[in-house]
Amino acid sequence: MVNQSMQSSPRNSRRWLISLLVLLVIAVLCWKFWPAGSAHKEGGEKAAAGHTGRSGMMRPGFGGGTGPIPVRVAPAVTGDFPLYYKALGTVTALNTINVRSRVGGELMKINFEEGQMVKAGDVLAEIDPRPYQNALLQAEGTLLQNQAQLKNAQVDVERYRGLYKEDSIAKQTLDTAEALVGQYLGTVKTNQAAVNDAKLNLEFTKIRAPIAGRVGLRQVDVGNLVTANDTTSLAVITQTQPISVAFTLPENSLETVLARYRSGAKLPAEAWDRGDTKLQATGVLQSLDNQIDVATGTLKFKARYENRDQALFPNQFVNVHLLADTLKGVVLAPSAAIQFGTNGTFVYALDGDKKVIIRQLKIGASDGENTVVTEGLTAGDRVVLEGTDRLKEGSEVEVVNDSNQVPTTPTEHLQGKAAATAPDAAVTDKAKKGA
Repeated sequence: MVNQSMQSSPRNSRRWLISLLVLLVIAVLCWKFWPAGSAHKEGGEKAAAGHTGRSGMMRPGFGGGTGPIPVRVAPAVTGDFPLYYKALGTVTALNTINVRSRVGGELMKINFEEGQMVKAGDVLAEIDPRPYQNALLQAEGTLLQNQAQLKNAQVDVERYRGLYKEDSIAKQTLDTAEALVGQYLGTVKTNQAAVNDAKLNLEFTKIRAPIAGRVGLRQVDVGNLVTANDTTSLAVITQTQPISVAFTLPENSLETVLARYRSGAKLPAEAWDRGDTKLQATGVLQSLDNQIDVATGTLKFKARYENRDQALFPNQFVNVHLLADTLKGVVLAPSAAIQFGTNGTFVYALDGDKKVIIRQLKIGASDGENTVVTEGLTAGDRVVLEGTDRLKEGSEVEVVNDSNQVPTTPTEHLQGKAAATAPDAAVTDKAKKGA
């Protein structure tokens, strides 16, 4: 028993010693790789980078520097500003015709290709004409028969009139003969109408295009029996030249458009594709609705296009750019320079070459690139485009515009742009409330 106790005591001592060594190693490793050390190291590197940059040189205005703030500027200019209203429109055919047969019979021939352009009066299809030819012959035969009877009755009347003058017959006999002539005259007219009706039905066996336009897909094949005014049309013709586009404008944008329209001016209306990147056609405002839709607060308009190149298809969605007016000789500032604050709309304008001042503005229409300034700027004033987040009244700045950047004139900008839009009502209201 004593020997076993003595043997277990050294073993326990060794175990405690090993455990103590392991704990010391773990403590050393934790102290060496503790995150605070790396965070402190990274923070020092970032602080140094902020002051020196990659090249080790100080960058003014960045990373806590106290030098002038670098900014990009552009001048306000004077020019003409086309005022466009933009809306989503639907291409609408002026006329859409469902071609149906006006007589019944077997469809013998189809004379058009699907998608073909046809003219008014072109024969599109033919129905078996033989039953209608026979009906015409029968009506003409009846007419001839009654015409012969009429002629005989007229001869009798002439004879009876001579005899009555000689007092050879009674007046009643002459009256009866004259009445018979009138009866035959009515019968002949009825027969003539039947002949005309038979001729008309025979003409209807040739189905003609009522308007000029594009024929759609064929609905009935040769050999089928068709009936008069069947619910299934042979084809559909849509008039595509000219063509119209229906669109709507909100009621708060109607004043300028209605004033120009009622004065007799032809307002140009451009139709752009769904992506608003390609001009499809150019037309004019044609008509407007007689009431505002109370559900949407909009008024419906229609613009007409010649569509000579067939770029517009019925039911196609397009973007309409309606030129409502052209503002002459207005001050234009880059939209990127316009700021909105609690005191209203303003810009940072250069005061000399080294400082900026705040200019309160009144703005008008905007096209996203340029904004009409009605008050607060004059042509030639330089305004800050970039670097405004750190500016305040009297801040020192350093202009860093590239030497090869030339400000775009309003005319060049508006010619190259898809279309300008009217001033955003929400932005305008916000600016007014801030002021």
